[in-house]
Amino acid sequence: MTLPGNGQSSSLRADVGAGLVVFLVALPLCLGIALASGAPLMGGLIAGVVGGLVVGILSGSEVSVSGPAAGLAVIVFSSIEQLGSYQAFLAAVVIAGVIQLALAALRLGVVAEYVPTTVIKGMLSAIGLAIILKQIPHALGRDADFEGDLSFLEHGGKENTLSAIAKAVLSAHPGALIITGISLAILVGWDKVVVPRLPRAKAIPAALVVVILAIALNETFKKLFPALALQAEDAHLVSLPTSFNALQAQLTTPAMSAFLNVRVYTVALTIAVVGSLETLLSLEASEKLDPLRRFASPTRELFAQGTANILSGLIGGLPITSVVVRTSANVYAGARSRWASIVHAAFLALAILLLPSVLIRIPLAGLAAILIVVGVKLAPPSLFRAMWNEGWTTFLPFILTVLGVLFTDLLKGVVLGILVGVFLVMRANHHAAMTLVSDGDAHLLRFNKDLTFVNKAELKANLATVPAGASLTIDATRALYLDRDIFDVLDDFIESVQSKPIEVELKNFKGKRPNSKD
Repeated sequence: MTLPGNGQSSSLRADVGAGLVVFLVALPLCLGIALASGAPLMGGLIAGVVGGLVVGILSGSEVSVSGPAAGLAVIVFSSIEQLGSYQAFLAAVVIAGVIQLALAALRLGVVAEYVPTTVIKGMLSAIGLAIILKQIPHALGRDADFEGDLSFLEHGGKENTLSAIAKAVLSAHPGALIITGISLAILVGWDKVVVPRLPRAKAIPAALVVVILAIALNETFKKLFPALALQAEDAHLVSLPTSFNALQAQLTTPAMSAFLNVRVYTVALTIAVVGSLETLLSLEASEKLDPLRRFASPTRELFAQGTANILSGLIGGLPITSVVVRTSANVYAGARSRWASIVHAAFLALAILLLPSVLIRIPLAGLAAILIVVGVKLAPPSLFRAMWNEGWTTFLPFILTVLGVLFTDLLKGVVLGILVGVFLVMRANHHAAMTLVSDGDAHLLRFNKDLTFVNKAELKANLATVPAGASLTIDATRALYLDRDIFDVLDDFIESVQSKPIEVELKNFKGKRPNSKD
């Protein structure tokens, strides 16, 4: 297999820079998702490395980035409790990977291609808004929730995103406000102000400058202005074991006996189905985010995800999916190819081994600023205006997807958007599906398009208007397909008119009846 990339130094520099930005975003997410899942911290880090490296090599997507997903945290937490140990859960992760390989072999990845574009845009916008809302407390110095959480309800339902923001506003930390404000100014002004004056600065990711400056500011606060300093004991900084030995102690493997447990297979099926759906939706979203609009095979993506989950489970990692947050950070950081995902995994592995004492000094307020900018790019006001201008048939599934994802979760929000979209398509199909005209007693009912069960009510209504003593010609010339329900209505009508003096002629119906041999 040839690794991605065209060998050009400018492309490689862009991918290394993007990989560094994604690493800065992914590190706290991996740790936070592991904590929320009730799993060892090493499990989240392993999943981040395997997801970036293995999926980066095997996937067909040039910009998608994989790793542990917040959307699976609740499932993972409950599954570990249900199975009794993390080792038993790891067996379920391995089996889930095998199931994904089977899904790839059956080419079931095409299901995501039937999700309307408006729903995909709604999902991206909702994730952008969720990122912004969930990062506001971190930006204000209230770090009660884990970094990768995107759910509306928090702390067992006792608190939600809006109440967390309100409490953060009332208890804003002055040091966090300073770090966040300066970080946002750098992120917004780097390409607009700094790069035009210092062209060589274009090679330096703004996110890296933010992280370095955030560390420097907070260390300065500790020495000169202790009241402004953000402290690790208050959960204001990245949390990570400071030695490799401490992380190594968390390494574990699947319990072999768990492969004989029926409940493990039930958990594995749940992980495989939910993880595959999230991956396929994220893959569709990545194609919309990719400036070059490159296509990625969903079958190949499922194969890559399945392979990565098998490996992750075998060496102690959490389940892996394609993740929109990382992918969007990757795209907006200027990634050109899959090298960015691979580089991010390499940075993650090296940092775990060599830089834990530096990483634990990173203020979450600085990382929150990076994510807020990503969220704004995912949900720009211009997109909402564009959706509104396209009419309510476009705007309604879009905005309901946004609200559904924000206030429930990704899958429920997408399903809501799809259902609304399908309803609107069904409703639109009623318009001009058939035309009934008359000239005296002669009536002509012309089918203008293919008809399905959606058109049953309209067909019955038209047939009911034909008076006794009339002649009716039903012309199916323009309909290439008529489903069983349409023929059932016609058969019932023809049988009913035997008691009425209505003459019925069927025109160009030959070969269109399901299972017809004529």
